[in-house]
Amino acid sequence: MLLIMVIAAFCGLLGAVLYNHLVRDRMLVREAWSGIDVQLKRRHDLIPNIVESVKGYMGFEQKVLEDVTRLRSQLDTVVDQNDKARMENSLSRGLKSIFALAENYPDLKANKSFLELQNTLIAVEDELQLARRYYNGTVRNYNIMVESFPSAIVAMLFHFPPAAFFEIEYATERKTPDVKF
Repeated sequence: MLLIMVIAAFCGLLGAVLYNHLVRDRMLVREAWSGIDVQLKRRHDLIPNIVESVKGYMGFEQKVLEDVTRLRSQLDTVVDQNDKARMENSLSRGLKSIFALAENYPDLKANKSFLELQNTLIAVEDELQLARRYYNGTVRNYNIMVESFPSAIVAMLFHFPPAAFFEIEYATERKTPDVKF
């Protein structure tokens, strides 16, 4: 009888410890996501300035500017992380197009405010990359707890689903040039 009580107490204690680790890791994932959200907001706040600075130079490239503006406004209402990542990647492609098109306009490339906006975007995307790395690290640790034994049992009993990693393209990334011999 005493042995059964000791085993039950041990299982209860182990369950409580594992539950608390799962709660802690889930909170770290949420906190890390808020860091990504802050950087995405900073990035979104730059977009109207970027669009305004290139408007005069790129009159006939209006579709690119409209797409970027539309995506930015739609992102304010997106809650689902996977949808957000997909739309952020579309936004990154639009920003890449703006900067690629800017290469065709020497006056724009020399414009001081445009260059400052471009440098600010680079800094924001560097911070976003750091936030993404931290987030994905917390997701990795949380998912290990959710999927490994014996914590997987506690996770299943108390509905701790695995978290999704966050992958995003960056508007300031350069494509690696193709080298042919």
